[in-house]
Amino acid sequence: MTLQQQLPAGRIYMQEVCPRDGLQNEAVFVETQDKIALIDRLSACGFAKVEVTSFTSPKAIPALKDAEAVMHGIRREKGVEYSVLVPNLRGAERAMACRIDEANLVMSASESHNNTNLRMSREASFSQLTQVIHELNNTPVAINVSLSAAFGCPFEGDVPQNTVVNFVDRFANLGVRGVTLCDTTGMAFPVQVSKLSRMLKQHFPHLEITLHFHDTRGLALANTVAALSEGIDRFDSAAGGLGGCPYAPGASGNVCSEDMVHMLELMGYQTNVDLPALLDISRDLEPLIGHKVHGAVVKAGQRSELHQIPASLEQNFDCFRKTES
Repeated sequence: MTLQQQLPAGRIYMQEVCPRDGLQNEAVFVETQDKIALIDRLSACGFAKVEVTSFTSPKAIPALKDAEAVMHGIRREKGVEYSVLVPNLRGAERAMACRIDEANLVMSASESHNNTNLRMSREASFSQLTQVIHELNNTPVAINVSLSAAFGCPFEGDVPQNTVVNFVDRFANLGVRGVTLCDTTGMAFPVQVSKLSRMLKQHFPHLEITLHFHDTRGLALANTVAALSEGIDRFDSAAGGLGGCPYAPGASGNVCSEDMVHMLELMGYQTNVDLPALLDISRDLEPLIGHKVHGAVVKAGQRSELHQIPASLEQNFDCFRKTES
């Protein structure tokens, strides 16, 4: 029995985060019109969701200082949700003026990572995000909460799974639509992913659960398969594998969208993503950001792309084919 036969085919919701989580980590500023063109191309690829930008202070993330201009400039594709990162009430007010579909709120499951990344305790973050949720609950905007460092902290090591489940429960009680577990520092491994995914699916069947893997240690696709086996059907990814975390030494970025789509389709899953178009986008990222992208498929080609036999061996191969027949 093949792996494709072992795993049930079904719809997977691919959620592209390159325009926000990817570009915010780049050394070069990508011009507003180039961001808009990139997002429009990604939208046309068939992603279920695109995380467009962040309404954080421009001083904190200068790479995304043009959030309003980008949101007003993109072309809205039917069937695609447009999400933005919202850090606080001020960010929510700015985002609401831009017709967002989803507000993505962020805090860490780890106390030390939350203090390092957000300069406040977890409880302070929870209190701040609670205010944002109450503000948005009376609007059409969907709310997602991303828990950073849910699979491990670069300062504390393992994060207890009960800690993660407790925060998910607290946010679920506030009425959020979904929760994303983020492997911010690339510390997740398949057995751990399976166990935590199973717990969340059992305890929160009404929540949209998304997994967000980084490929820092080369385990992102293996972790994806582990999550699939527990019924997870929503995944964040970034074209070209862009992204990373300043507090994860050696971080190589988010799991690569084109590599994940390539794998999922080989396994029989339906992603609705136009892989050839996505590969073209990843190739075009290189001159935009000034360095090579991390994806494997963009370098090696799809598995289905066969190569011409060298002319010097063609005669021998013909003999072999005749012998086989």
